[in-house]
Amino acid sequence: MGMGISALLSGLVFGAGLTVSRMIDPSKVIGFLDVAGNWDPTLAVVMAGALMVTLPAFALAKRRVKTLIGHPLTLPAPGQIDTPLIAGAILFGIGWGLGGFCPGPGLAALAFGLGKPLVFVAAMVAGMVGYGFVAKKTNV
Repeated sequence: MGMGISALLSGLVFGAGLTVSRMIDPSKVIGFLDVAGNWDPTLAVVMAGALMVTLPAFALAKRRVKTLIGHPLTLPAPGQIDTPLIAGAILFGIGWGLGGFCPGPGLAALAFGLGKPLVFVAAMVAGMVGYGFVAKKTNV
């Protein structure tokens, strides 16, 4: 299977999972972040399910040099925490808390033609383009 088809199928399964679990609904995310109020633990359950799939998959991937479709496998090196990573994590958290979306659910929610995910994705793209300009100027 080609890389494009593999990526498309993976994205469709991921988007379907986000939709079925209602993680494309910003109120679910905001409810999870509202630990002092009406806390909604469903996002924690979805995260636990994702970890149950991810941890064994990464353990298997560490023993491989190529992906299942034959491309070189590159995994992040442990302990590489730097300023761009910290800044990105802070910006991600702010955007997640304010918008109720992270990139995957934001893109999946676009399929429903609603305005809020469109604004979020537009802001996300603007941030990525802005980072590209800053990275070129500062050699990050």
